[in-house]
Amino acid sequence: MGNVLDTRNRVEVCFTPEEYHNFKEEFDIVVVIDVLRATTAICTAISKGVKSIIPVRSIDEAKKYKSKGFLVGAERKGEIVEGFDFGNSPYTYINTDYADKEIVLTTTNGTKALDIAKNAETVLVGSLINIDSLNNLLSNKKSNVLCLCSGWQSKFNLEDTICAGAIVDFLISTGNFTSIEDSSIASKYLYLSAKDNYLGYLKSSSHRRRLINLNLNEDIKYCLTPNQTDVIPILKNGKIIKL
Repeated sequence: MGNVLDTRNRVEVCFTPEEYHNFKEEFDIVVVIDVLRATTAICTAISKGVKSIIPVRSIDEAKKYKSKGFLVGAERKGEIVEGFDFGNSPYTYINTDYADKEIVLTTTNGTKALDIAKNAETVLVGSLINIDSLNNLLSNKKSNVLCLCSGWQSKFNLEDTICAGAIVDFLISTGNFTSIEDSSIASKYLYLSAKDNYLGYLKSSSHRRRLINLNLNEDIKYCLTPNQTDVIPILKNGKIIKL
């Protein structure tokens, strides 16, 4: 007997945007993840009725939108950039009614990853707060899925990798997906180690420490609390909208 052809789709993890070029040709769906805090904030915004979010990579580009009268959020190194309306806290959209508004957003890591992935066939926005809905959607797609972690300033981070691992674990459990990359296997086992207590597991993570130093503990708790929304944002023609 010859080898049986494996017809399963692949689900893999890319740890940082800098490594995306190694993966991009093989995947129809890219899930961009920035748990602390950009993709969590985006999921929250869209779930609260924000019409669309325009992700931009640079402060200069954000300033151009600001000069045209747009609402613009800008964050660098965890802090709101001076002169902008807000940063990337999810509480921005919980505490203020921006329903039906179009918002421009630039962040240290997340909007960079979105920009790098923008030419993929389908770009979805993932976080722990929409993880089950995202997993259910992906499990029904007959497509190769890449989880693109935003990382921290071009480096690996734990929280995005754990979220990616949750996707890998679920999709493999359906029997319709397989992973061949060590990054995906590592992500899955990090997720399995962390899933019963994200807050405790990530207490030593670099970005959590950074945010705690900025008195953003409530943001951290919110971002690490799964399944607060069933909304899945999608990037279409340069704008993030509700799928």
